[in-house]
Amino acid sequence: MPLTDPLGDMLTRIRNGQQARKDSVVSPASKLRVRVLDVLQREGYIRGYTEEDLGPAKGLRIELKYFEGQPAIQHLSRISKPGRRVYSGSQELPRVRNGLGITIVSTPRGVLSDAEARDQNVGGEVLAEVF
Repeated sequence: MPLTDPLGDMLTRIRNGQQARKDSVVSPASKLRVRVLDVLQREGYIRGYTEEDLGPAKGLRIELKYFEGQPAIQHLSRISKPGRRVYSGSQELPRVRNGLGITIVSTPRGVLSDAEARDQNVGGEVLAEVF
């Protein structure tokens, strides 16, 4: 059965895996999911990810990160959804927890964190917020 929000599905798998104190979770692979995971890894929210074969399709094994027994990701939510897309210019990008968290943005230059998008002066679709 096809998913209407594949990125939302991956974020939910990460949230559920951390709540259950799992070391890693598996999600189907796509280019957008890999780009979002690159941002999460660059910003230090996950340890990493690897590609795996899940039968006929490819999958991603996401290594979750914990600090002193607590998940590195305290909050992970989807902002732009299939029913309501949210776009923002480079100067209007939302700040999460006054700069302590990040907003993941899909721009013409790729998927970036809000700080990277401001530095490159590009806006785009606000995908998710993390802290």
